[in-house]
Amino acid sequence: MNLSEALERANAFSLPGFFMDDATLTADRAANEDAISQLLAAWRSSFGTDDPFDFEIVRALADRNRATCDSFGIERLQNVRGTSLAPRLSDEDLIRGVAAMQHRNPKIVAKEAGLGLNELTMAYLAAPISGMVVGIDIETTSREPDRGYIVNVGLEFMQLAADTQPTNPYFAYCGLPNMYKEKGVPLAHIHHISWSDVEDKTPFREDKKMQAALLATLTRFPYMAHNAAFEDSWFMLHIDGYAEARKEGKIVPIDTRDICRRVDPETKILPHEQRPASLESWARRRKTLAAGQSEKHLGLEDVDLMFRTVQAEFTLRNMFSR
Repeated sequence: MNLSEALERANAFSLPGFFMDDATLTADRAANEDAISQLLAAWRSSFGTDDPFDFEIVRALADRNRATCDSFGIERLQNVRGTSLAPRLSDEDLIRGVAAMQHRNPKIVAKEAGLGLNELTMAYLAAPISGMVVGIDIETTSREPDRGYIVNVGLEFMQLAADTQPTNPYFAYCGLPNMYKEKGVPLAHIHHISWSDVEDKTPFREDKKMQAALLATLTRFPYMAHNAAFEDSWFMLHIDGYAEARKEGKIVPIDTRDICRRVDPETKILPHEQRPASLESWARRRKTLAAGQSEKHLGLEDVDLMFRTVQAEFTLRNMFSR
């Protein structure tokens, strides 16, 4: 599918396929997701230029695709790889994240990082880190943002310094279609969110007030997340205005998993099967998570753990203002 065909798909009138057979639903989902992939790629490649289309059509197509996945059975797609989740932040994003924490020009950081970001570790250590950031974590019903729903949001704020504490915590559950009352909340084995947690809650995509508040927050402060490409990919398709603000350079994601991989030398020597850059493993090494404890996989708890672990790492490496 090319961009013109993707735009035609996104602009086409479509009714949710509640009465379609499996083959039709499968074809509908595949076409939707191919179109979304093409549109996301075109949007990201247009950064610094005029908008190639109104991004609202992409969010609307993703909403339609969720209805198709619900009809087909989202549980049947657990092992079917999608295309709407970016595997990582771009090199430009990583550079901007470092520059934001150090209050430096991204061009200077890019020069220090070198070709392929081979020296980005040195850039992380080249200047002191300070300033306010917001930490955020979401729990979802799918890996892919064009198939599932956001069911939990947690965030809090912190000044980047060795002796500060997070402030203004926020925590909320978000609703699901009623069909999941009988089916159960997908991925509950990971986040342990049950129907009683989300019952009678407004679904995230319908909660325009929450979306607006999050967008206002994310455009005011850089935000930290462990594997920030996950939150970034979901927000692109779930928060009205996020993709537009992201394209305008108003949003700066900071990936703490990248910080761990580049700043903590232990990630280079530990076995891959120990997942050394995972938040849980990193937190145990920095003693912000006891040996017998596990990552909660709930928004606010995971943000708090991430902040304490980043703070411990930055303190250990003498990275704060001095």
